Amino acid sequence: MLFHTYLFIFGFLPATLLAFFVAARVNPRLPIFVLIAASLGFYAYWKPEVVLLLLGSIVFNYLAGLFLQSDRSKPIRRLAIIATIVIDLGLLAVFKYANFFLETVHDLTGLGTGALDIILPIGISFYTFTQIAYLVDSYKGEVKERSFSSYVLFVTFFPHLIAGPVLHHKEMMPQFADPQTYKFNWLKITLGAFLFAIGLWKKVVFADTMAPWANDAFNAADAGTVPELWTAWGGALAYTLQIYFDFSGYSDMAVGLGLMFGIRLPINFDSPYRSLSIVDFWRRWHMTLSRFLRDYLYIPLGGNRNGDLARFRNLFLTMLLGGLWHGASWLFVVWGALHGLYLIAAHLWSQAGLKLRSFVGSTLAPVAGWAITLLAVVIAWVFFRAKTLDGALDMLKGMFGQHGADAATLMAFLGDPRLWGVGSPILIALVAVLAPNSMWLMGRLERILTDNKRIAAIGAGALAGVGGLVALLFIGAQNEFLYFQF
Repeated sequence: MLFHTYLFIFGFLPATLLAFFVAARVNPRLPIFVLIAASLGFYAYWKPEVVLLLLGSIVFNYLAGLFLQSDRSKPIRRLAIIATIVIDLGLLAVFKYANFFLETVHDLTGLGTGALDIILPIGISFYTFTQIAYLVDSYKGEVKERSFSSYVLFVTFFPHLIAGPVLHHKEMMPQFADPQTYKFNWLKITLGAFLFAIGLWKKVVFADTMAPWANDAFNAADAGTVPELWTAWGGALAYTLQIYFDFSGYSDMAVGLGLMFGIRLPINFDSPYRSLSIVDFWRRWHMTLSRFLRDYLYIPLGGNRNGDLARFRNLFLTMLLGGLWHGASWLFVVWGALHGLYLIAAHLWSQAGLKLRSFVGSTLAPVAGWAITLLAVVIAWVFFRAKTLDGALDMLKGMFGQHGADAATLMAFLGDPRLWGVGSPILIALVAVLAPNSMWLMGRLERILTDNKRIAAIGAGALAGVGGLVALLFIGAQNEFLYFQF
């Protein structure tokens, strides 16, 4: 089920909210079971059979967590943590990477058929990573909550189940154990609706408006049509905006939905396209995944403890595996490798004591840093979006003028009525770079609501309602969230 559908907005969500708050008046723990049932139903709407895989994963990891939290000897628990992570990653590998491996072997050797008839369960990467983090923290003795129902809700809570954010048990378990979470709270309901409306607008007005521009350019390049300068840049920039507003919109809706049920999910974006360096970009983009990769991959690999060479190796491997996590394709590996090289270059630049202001002056230094960072990100997005290596390389050649520049294409673009409407690429780009981000807006609104409850609530509710209604007018042919495929 998609958040940006009439079925979800006018059916599933109000019915679940009603059942949730009615249950809270009956018994303090009953809302947990309402949310579990709703979350499993939400997930089963896609393919009912995948619920069994999800439930099996939950039971296995919960029992493994209890074992790791026990007072058994450290060698036994170390063996157990290795075995459980191998099983979790093995399950993920079968569903997500088996065909990738077989196709690669077939392409290199000609052996095998090249593919199996396996479906990729939506959200498997997210709930696998969430549970691996839980297992590692159980092994370290950092997990205190042992309630099975809370654990099930921690994994299945429908706002985050399909495409994140990647949760940490320390953020969620205390909220599930707090009776205040399940009491009706007008402030959280209002903030949640406001944030959901912003996310809905981002998805259906901004991201989905950019999708045709990106699809036309990349699909043509993958099919062998050579893109000239304006077509290549138009497609690359359109996808740059599409993926940001698609995933950022989903994350806003997820946080907003969580608030409606009294639960605060972690923030996932902090205006990443304003970043002045690639290091800053990864502090702002998909923040919960960056945190997971840092805490459970980069640091265990050794982090920066053993000198620069080992540090750069660990950094590169982390980004390489982060790229592969996004999808079973060598193009995702290239995307991760590029960002690994970007980060290494940024650290080498910093260690050398080099400053942009020494080359362009203090006034232009922030602008130059922003432009270089965004250019690097856009180039990497080409590999992320393309379906073939030839298509990606042709897009890049077009962007750098190797296929010429067609003045007629530029004039057609400037004359396109879509350029000047609500979904204008120019307007959308300005919003991405200059507008206050949704979390800042929510924080401001929360302070206003706290100070002047009645009038502010009416105003915020009206604003969210109007924004949401306008966004609903843009709901047409459903485009799934891009991160569903990852």
